[in-house]
Amino acid sequence: MGIIYRDVLVSFLIGICIDYILGDPKWLYHPVQAIGALIVFLERRLLKPGDSDRIKRAKGAILALTVILITGIITFVINWTAFYIDRLIGITVMSILSAFTIAGKSLKDAAMDVYVPLADEPKDVEMARKAVSMIVGRDTKSLDEEGIIRATVETVAENTNDGVICPMFYLILGGPTLAFIYKAVSTMDSMIGYKNDKYSYFGTAAAKMDDVLAFIPARISAVLMIFSSLLMGYDPFGAFRIWKRDRYKHESPNSAHCESVVAGALGLRLAGPTSYFGKVKDKPYIGDDIKKIDIEDILRSIKLMQCTAFIFALICLFVYLGSR
Repeated sequence: MGIIYRDVLVSFLIGICIDYILGDPKWLYHPVQAIGALIVFLERRLLKPGDSDRIKRAKGAILALTVILITGIITFVINWTAFYIDRLIGITVMSILSAFTIAGKSLKDAAMDVYVPLADEPKDVEMARKAVSMIVGRDTKSLDEEGIIRATVETVAENTNDGVICPMFYLILGGPTLAFIYKAVSTMDSMIGYKNDKYSYFGTAAAKMDDVLAFIPARISAVLMIFSSLLMGYDPFGAFRIWKRDRYKHESPNSAHCESVVAGALGLRLAGPTSYFGKVKDKPYIGDDIKKIDIEDILRSIKLMQCTAFIFALICLFVYLGSR
């Protein structure tokens, strides 16, 4: 029994609901962990310090294509087999796989792990610092309370696209198979896409693929988030102004889009010089320092993320219904 587009839409909507309610249970092995294990396995066999830059780039491309191929084939076979057995089983499996690709609740929970220790009396800055270290790549040992909050808001903003809208975009285009291919590329980028001595050439293919796949969703995310700032009672005009001005103030062509919207909507100045592995990176500021950042900005960024995802899901549903 074949898969029809209605099944993709139904599993897409159910998957969103599963993620919103349950998220990713910590006791359950996540498929992205398997993708990560595959990346580590291939890296150990392909990346050799003595290789030339050209060879490293070629081997990195081989790794990227291998991970994409294996991820796509396995996901497709699982979907096809489930639908071959029974359509209801197929929709159920697709819905679960769809939920695995969306990280909305996980992102919210991770941000709340930072928020709660700072909101408690007495506040526990050390616990908040430990929590934020789990979701950012920067050095966190020297972060003060404002730095912890800023890092959390930036992470929620950036991952609104990377962890929520991008997977939803590819789910609606091609179901879990295409969404998991995106997740594979995103995972590779987060593991080997760094511009440092080790991965500068080896991770080139992964980084470029991520830039391409996130290009359209990033712009959709930004526009929807500007509209969300209006619905949430924040500053949509500031969101649009800062987005238009600062959306390219990042090495990635996509990462600053949502971050600039959040900065403008909440009247914050984000980004700026940041320490990675003991070295300070002189990143440009995003937004204007209109108000002092506070812990409630974490909640505001979460609301913007959730509203953006809700609007995108509604648009997908209306487009489908209107095309029938």
